[in-house]
Amino acid sequence: MTAADLLVIAKEPVPGRVKTRLTPAYTPAEAAELAAAALADTLDAVAAAPAGRRTLVLDGAPGAWLPPGVEVIPQRGGGLDERLANAFADAFAGDGAGRPLVLIGMDTPQVTPALLAAAAGALDGRDAVFGPAADGGFWLLGLRRPDARLLRGVPMSRPDTGAAQLARLRGAGLRVATLPELTDVDTPRDAAGGAAGGGAPRFAAAVRRVG
Repeated sequence: MTAADLLVIAKEPVPGRVKTRLTPAYTPAEAAELAAAALADTLDAVAAAPAGRRTLVLDGAPGAWLPPGVEVIPQRGGGLDERLANAFADAFAGDGAGRPLVLIGMDTPQVTPALLAAAAGALDGRDAVFGPAADGGFWLLGLRRPDARLLRGVPMSRPDTGAAQLARLRGAGLRVATLPELTDVDTPRDAAGGAAGGGAPRFAAAVRRVG
């Protein structure tokens, strides 16, 4: 089995720019601290999972939370659908290897290396792998070969985003594997649940720290 490349698409955890739905329960600085912890947990899982290459597709500048062995490339595009499409295209063309790609965001710090390995393994026999999120979106998308038409125009950040994305994949005739549903950490209630659920040690510690 050829290992897939793992991608994380994320924003630099700057106060006022990330996790804005956590305010006013948390200050912008506290929300950014939680975002940094979530990103660090996510990158730790990526670093521990088998991969051909590990890439952070970043809006902003890398910080101390970036582990060794993770390449950084900038995000390109306007809406999230364009930025996702461009992330797949840029990573696929990056070293000419053409390996399958598995992309996640920074909103599910409870993700584990085993889940990422399962996503990559699913692409051995399928064209795509999809991880639904509890809010109606998706926390993971994997493709054997990127195609911008699979993402551009899909409505993002809506309760029906996941359904629309899955319909786009299946409408293109792709064989799609699905993963367990995870909860995005977007609201104070999500943060409390994510801290209590385990599997995200840095995030849980940050939630306890900021109270």
